Parts: sequence; C-alpha cells; structure tokens
Amino acid sequence: MARKYFGTDGIRGLTNISPMTAAMAMKVGMAAGAHFVRGSHKHRVVIGKDTRLSGYMLENAMVAGFTAVGMDVVLVGPMPTPAVAMLTHSMRADLGVMISASHNPFADNGIKLFGPDGYKLSDEDEAAIEALIDGEVSLAAASDIGRARRVEDARGRYIHAAKMTFPQALTLEGLKIVVDCANGAAYQVAPSALWELGAQVVAIGVEPNGKNINQRVGSTAPDTMCETVVASGAHLGIALDGDADRLIVCDEAGRIVDGDQLMATIATNWARRGLLRGGGLVATVMSNLGLERHLADEGLNLLRTKVGDRHVLEAMRRDGYNVGGEQSGHIILSDYATTGDGLVASLQILGELVQAGAPASEVLHRFDPVPQLLKNVRFKGGKPLDDARVQEAIAAAEAELNGTGRLVIRPSGTEPVIRVMAEGDDSAQVEAAVDRICAAVEQAAA
Repeated sequence: MARKYFGTDGIRGLTNISPMTAAMAMKVGMAAGAHFVRGSHKHRVVIGKDTRLSGYMLENAMVAGFTAVGMDVVLVGPMPTPAVAMLTHSMRADLGVMISASHNPFADNGIKLFGPDGYKLSDEDEAAIEALIDGEVSLAAASDIGRARRVEDARGRYIHAAKMTFPQALTLEGLKIVVDCANGAAYQVAPSALWELGAQVVAIGVEPNGKNINQRVGSTAPDTMCETVVASGAHLGIALDGDADRLIVCDEAGRIVDGDQLMATIATNWARRGLLRGGGLVATVMSNLGLERHLADEGLNLLRTKVGDRHVLEAMRRDGYNVGGEQSGHIILSDYATTGDGLVASLQILGELVQAGAPASEVLHRFDPVPQLLKNVRFKGGKPLDDARVQEAIAAAEAELNGTGRLVIRPSGTEPVIRVMAEGDDSAQVEAAVDRICAAVEQAAA
C-alpha cells in the first residue's frame, strides 16, 4: 500500500513546504501520541534533533501535538539519531522522535519515529499513524494535558553508553584523530567521547549555525577531513553525517575508507574474537563485489538486501546477524545499537587499530574494490524498465558480466530516477554496459 507521508526513513521534505510544516509536525505529534497512548500509565516521548534552523520550529510544534493528547515530553536537544533511540529505550519512553534530514542540506528536515524498544516503527504502526494524521484525534482533558521538560545530562548518558562499547582494556592514548561532525548532531558528543578515551582530538565541523549542516563537511563531503588529516599528521580521520548515524573514515595518507571496508574490518575482527553472529554480515545490493569475495576468502558470508538500512536491520533481526550496513557508511552493530551509529562504529574501528599496532592504511583497506559505476537517468513518467529495449540491454549486459560482475538496476524511492549500477573485473566492460543501459532508458523515457 502506497504511503502518503512516510517514506523509506520517516517523513522528509523541504522546510515550510508540505509535508514538512509546523502544522504537519503538530499533527504527527498528535497522531503518533494518540497511537502510542496505551494503558493507564503516564506516557512519555523523547524528542531529539540535529542542528538545522528549522529544528526549533518543528520541535515546538511536536511538543504541542504530543502534550495535547496527554503525553509528557522529554527534550534532549541536538543529539545523534542513535542516541535518541537509546534514550527512548533507557528512559522507558513509549515513543522516540528524531527531527533530522540526515545528510541532506539544511533547508530539508525530517521526522523519524522510534518505538519503545528503540527500533524504527513497523509498517503497520506508520500506516496507523498516517490514518490518524488525516482523521480525528481525541484530545486530552484539560487536567490530563502533558508536560515538557528538558534533560540536561542526555549528552553525558550517550557518551557513557558509546564509550562502554570500546574494549575495556584499551585506550586511545597516542592516537591523533580528526573528527568531522558535519556541523550536525554529534558536534559535542563525538569529540568528547574520543577525548575521554585518551585521544588527541582535532575537531572540525563543530560550529553549527543552523544553516551549515553537511555544508562541505561530513561523511558526504569528506575532502576537508582528508586534507586536515594530512596537514595535521593525524593517524586517522572520522567523518559523521548530520545526524551521526553514518561513518566514513580516511587513513593517515588521506585515502577514503568506505562502509564496505569498515564492515569487513569489524566483521573479521569480531569473527576472530568469537563475537560475530550469523556467520558473516548483511549489506545491500550496492555493496562492492570485492567485499563479497573478501568475506568468502575469510570463510564468511554476505547476505544482500534491498537498498536502505531498514531492510538491512530487518534481515539482521530475522536471521541472527549482528553486523550489517551500507557502503555509504550506515553501519548497524546490533549488540550495541538499534540503528546505525557512526560514533560506536568508529570506536570498533579504533579498537582494531590499537590492537593491530599498525597504520590505518595497513589495517583498514581489507580488499581491492571491483570497478563499480553508478549512473542516474531521470525520466518524466511511465515505467522505463518495462520497455523491451531496456530489458534487452539489461539481458545483454548480464550475459557479458556473467561470472565476472553484476548489475543492479532500480528506480529511486524518492525521485523520478532510474539508478544503473554495474561492477566487474573489466572497468571498460562495466562502463560500456552502464552506458548502453542508460541510453536505452533515455530512449524509453523520451
């Protein structure tokens, strides 16, 4: 069933344009609150946000919505998405809210909802909330309206929880680390956690002004981090995104280490220590074929899912894996978190670096990526992938790459775009395959 408001990761859009308006935020608060008011106990919701200017507006609107239906509100201010999920569970709240558009520009914003277990809501819960948004919600009696309070030690609680995931016998003393917080939600907690563990911290992207989140900094723009690592002589660079649920790393030479390499590092380390469950890890169809081959050489398997951390987590929970994620750096370590956590993932990487006693360039580049090319083709309408010319081009490319590569052709879930990805041992063959398919899609969409 098609969704009207919820997408693959909550509700998201351009601020002050439907659905990302103050009026809608209040309706979401009322609807989600009404849906989760169950039983006679006093109900509670935890609300966090990133550093976007519009966060103030949406936060206040949601407070009005939740209190109107009788929910108490706990405000934690700018905090990473995984921190909100953790605090929702630890505070015994009925619901958690993160106001963020993750790695998007500041003008966008979004609303992510977490259940009392700290996991993102099920499809059924989201459908029920959508129905209430467009329907009638019963308001609380005057004497039962909720209260709102701010918890001042929320950052400290999350820092402590994150630090507890780092091996107790280890320290970061002697390591110089550049941490890029994208002028986002982790601008206070990430540098503090690394410093408390003993690292010499060079912090960038830690001066949010409401409009500079993800602007030429963070995991989607890692050049500044890489340049700072080289210039400062740091051992490693860590880049988070706006809500700190993603992680991209660079080594001491300024070379990028993506999510595939990071997952390979964590999985093989955990396997060696007897901590890995599921016999491998879960990743999406976009993860590099080189990762799959590397894991096979280590006696580990790779379970692939559709694009999106939600699908990764579903597979992890269903099949008993405790490591999963995406090439983009959204890494889920279910022993420690219910969603992607860039800081926690970085601490696992740093622990491996300390134990190895070797440079990041030797420790973190676990495999040679197979040549991979992704191109997007925009179309105005219809279903280009159903066109005979497109299907013939795809079939021909699959036959050529058989045994040496693979194709991933999919429509975007957020815009009228067909994403065409191919990878294989022969880069020229890969490029030719992608170009032919893109040309066929363009003809079909004309």
